Amino acid sequence: MNDLDKIFQEIKADPENEDFEAQEIDPLYSAYPEAKICFIGQAPGRIAQEKSLYWDDPSGDRLREWTGISRMEFYNSRKIAIVPMDFYFPGKGKSGDLPPRKDFAGKWHPQIFKQMPDIKIFILIGNYAQKYYLNLKSNQNSTEVIKNYNKYLSKGFFPIVHPSPRNNIWLAKNKWFEADVVPEIKKIIRKALDDLSYFD
Repeated sequence: MNDLDKIFQEIKADPENEDFEAQEIDPLYSAYPEAKICFIGQAPGRIAQEKSLYWDDPSGDRLREWTGISRMEFYNSRKIAIVPMDFYFPGKGKSGDLPPRKDFAGKWHPQIFKQMPDIKIFILIGNYAQKYYLNLKSNQNSTEVIKNYNKYLSKGFFPIVHPSPRNNIWLAKNKWFEADVVPEIKKIIRKALDDLSYFD
């Protein structure tokens, strides 16, 4: 059993996850020592958890389109890691899924990322990942953060809007994202997968 396998078992055995373990629900993420890219989103949705497959929906299709990654590569390449802010579906709230548990990422992400030393870029999908990893103020405008993605590249982070169809209105109002930012995402992703730095 390697270190990543041990961490997986420790997550399952954590008392904070005992309700999921009792239902035989495993943590949903993927991590490999060879990973070059890591996608950090919010948390699995209910259907993703039931299927034990993340991003298998219209949001995932759009994410792959934006990044230039085929479905086969997305799910089978050990160069791609998927490590959300929580590895379990947090439940439903009044206006959608509940947020990821506050202390979850702080507890498990450092352990997992220590086993993936070759990550070249972290794609931060949506507000929760961006606020946590970019140390943003709670009232900081997410549109401005995404528009100024260049500020964060040197730290290894690329913030993007969540690809959910719920953001179609935002995309219609901010056409610069798909016109200008998406080509840069594709370029960075391909360089990372080819083991090149964005700045090469």
